[in-house]
Amino acid sequence: MKNQMTQKIALTGLMAALSYVVFTFLQIKIQLPGGDATSIHLGNAVCVLGALLLGGVYGGLGGAIGMTIGDLLDPQYIIYAPKTFILKFCIGLITGLIAHKLGKISSETDNSKVLKWTIFAAICGLGFNVIFDPLFGYFYKLFIIGKPAAEVTLAWNIASTSINAVTSAIVSVLLYMALRPALRKAGFQL
Repeated sequence: MKNQMTQKIALTGLMAALSYVVFTFLQIKIQLPGGDATSIHLGNAVCVLGALLLGGVYGGLGGAIGMTIGDLLDPQYIIYAPKTFILKFCIGLITGLIAHKLGKISSETDNSKVLKWTIFAAICGLGFNVIFDPLFGYFYKLFIIGKPAAEVTLAWNIASTSINAVTSAIVSVLLYMALRPALRKAGFQL
């Protein structure tokens, strides 16, 4: 039991590092009015992949920690770090809950069922983000940061979050389905 916990913590750290690298170095940053920015990235794909591999809590923590560190180290995003942590953790929780608790992908042997639940879980986790990232971001900018340009950036944030969700869903499901047989063969507890 102790070995399995150590393995999950180590893999959570690996997911955090991977989400940081993907979010920070493989992004297309879009400058917005008022000195704000949004970006197209695959950091959310790592968060979803982590939730599919490790479960919602550990996968969500890995994605949330990695992308929050990315925000903290970028002067333009530093003020959004708390929002990032909350939202990315929720992506992982929702994805993991649906995939593991409802779909039981850890014990399922029928790959077509695993694929269906994996797709559904990724869509639900990232769908949450498509709705709540722009909404939470709008209120965060308006009331906490006091940026009057919150309305101007809302449309851009909806667009970039939607693009990120579609690409992240595709990438995370493809990676999970490709990694799953090899990890199971190696004795990794999915």
